[in-house]
Amino acid sequence: MHASKLHGTTLRCATATAVAMACSGGALAQAPASVSASAASQGAAQAAPAAGPGTARSTDPAKPFSFFVTSEGSGKGADLGGIAGADAHCQKLAASVGAGQKTWRAYLSTQPADGQPAINARDRIGQGPWFNARGVQIARDVAHLHGDTLEAARLGNNLSRNTVLSEKNEAVKGSGDKPNEHDILTGSTPEGRAYADAADHTCKNYTSSAAEGSAQLGHFDRSGGGNTSWNSTHASRGCSQANLVSTGGAGLLYCFAAN
Repeated sequence: MHASKLHGTTLRCATATAVAMACSGGALAQAPASVSASAASQGAAQAAPAAGPGTARSTDPAKPFSFFVTSEGSGKGADLGGIAGADAHCQKLAASVGAGQKTWRAYLSTQPADGQPAINARDRIGQGPWFNARGVQIARDVAHLHGDTLEAARLGNNLSRNTVLSEKNEAVKGSGDKPNEHDILTGSTPEGRAYADAADHTCKNYTSSAAEGSAQLGHFDRSGGGNTSWNSTHASRGCSQANLVSTGGAGLLYCFAAN
């Protein structure tokens, strides 16, 4: 058999099976290891999706997927079913993209109520570091995330319009987009803590969808609102879905892997 024809026949066989068996009427019982490896490599390359929206997470174990903004809210404004419901929402969305084996927490602070103490968002999201769906680090630890020290504040975290992605590895709509959805529910101070005053900053700890009330919001795209805070820019006009939409939001959340 001509050498070029023999090579083409062998390559096709090697691609079709893990171990190349004898082709019908062919002279070879098994393709050379080098040819099998080459064919397998070509098959893997064809199967691997190109980088872009909706593709798989980073496969680098040193850069685990551990942070996202929810692609959707509860649909009931700031009524998330409490902080437990918010965590469940993060967990469900993470599971939908194959990351449900981790413990996901919503970045939310709560205020004292019904005999329960306040909860600080910063205390419930683990220690970091955190990476977005493309393996880009958004913060190395809690202090870096919040700028706790002068050094951390000068360095700044890496949350920006370009790095804040949904669990689907897609960009989130920000200022200038239609609709603008850059308001993210946090109920937190810039330090990531619960408010200590008597005002409601959490829409009754995320159980209210009423027209009245308020929840503190951050801007993931670091624009508008008179400051560039990702977690504490301004208060919502109310707690209903319509109220959240009216100020440039959709009831979205930051989700962090706590482990």
